[in-house]
Amino acid sequence: MRTLRVAVGMSGGVDSAVSAWLLRKRGFDVVGVHMNNWDHMEEGTSQCSRTRDEADARYICDKLQIPFETVNFVHEYWNEVFV
Repeated sequence: MRTLRVAVGMSGGVDSAVSAWLLRKRGFDVVGVHMNNWDHMEEGTSQCSRTRDEADARYICDKLQIPFETVNFVHEYWNEVFV
């Protein structure tokens, strides 16, 4: 029987962490994916920085023992969302 691979968008928060855990518990091959949508130059002094979010998401994936990937969508986000 083939195991289905599922990508879960990992924000570093509780919802994505629990979703990844539940899928893994049910036997799916889970990969955590963190999306960078903001340029660090645009963040300023935000309390919720991209670096901290990414570190939190990576930590959760490490604890769940699932692969972690980061994808950069800054260009697409600024050109397709803020048109």
